[in-house]
Amino acid sequence: MPDTLLIAGVDEAGRGPLAGPVIAAAVILDPAHPITGLADSKQLSEIRREQLAVEIRAHALAWALGRADVTEIDRVNILQASLLAMRRAVEDLSIIPHKVLVDGKHCPSGLMCPCQALIKGDATVPAISAASILAKVARDAELRELHDRYPDYGFARHKGYPTAAHRQALQRLGPCPEHRRSFAPVAAVLQATIIQE
Repeated sequence: MPDTLLIAGVDEAGRGPLAGPVIAAAVILDPAHPITGLADSKQLSEIRREQLAVEIRAHALAWALGRADVTEIDRVNILQASLLAMRRAVEDLSIIPHKVLVDGKHCPSGLMCPCQALIKGDATVPAISAASILAKVARDAELRELHDRYPDYGFARHKGYPTAAHRQALQRLGPCPEHRRSFAPVAAVLQATIIQE
C-alpha cells in the first residue's frame, strides 16, 4: 500500500511505579480494519483492555513492544528509560512507519523517521490509544509474574504503583531486586536500613 501514510502510535506504561520495568508499545493501525472503542488505557477496565489488546494484535498492520528494566531505569532515570523503551518498540516494528506520534512531551532520539510528541495523544489519536493499551496489558502481565516470584509485595494488585499497601510492604520487607532504587520511597527505605545497621 504505497499511497498510505503509515503512522505509528507510541506510548508507554510504568513510569510511576516503584517496581518493575517500563514497557512501551508501537502500533501501526490498518485503515481497512478500524477498531472500535480505542481510548487511553487508563480510562478502560482491565477486561476491556484485554479484549482490545487481542483485537489490536490481530488487526494492526504492525505492532511491537519495547522495554527498559529496573537496572536501566536506575542508571539513566525514568524519562530516559521510557524513551529508550519507545525507541526499541519502534525499531522492532516489522514495517518502517513514515511518521511516529508519541504520547507526551518528548520524542525518543535516533528514530529512522520524523517524530511528533502530543500531550494527551493517548486520548485523541487511535494509534497512540492502541499503543497505550498494548503497553499496559503487557506490563500488567509482567507484574503478575513478579507477584508469583515475590508474593508478599502484592504486585498483582497494585502493579508496583506506590499504594499504601505497597509502601507498607516495602517498609516491612525492604526492597526486592525489582524495586527501583533511584525512586525516593525505595531509596528512603534503603537509607533507613543502613542507618539501623
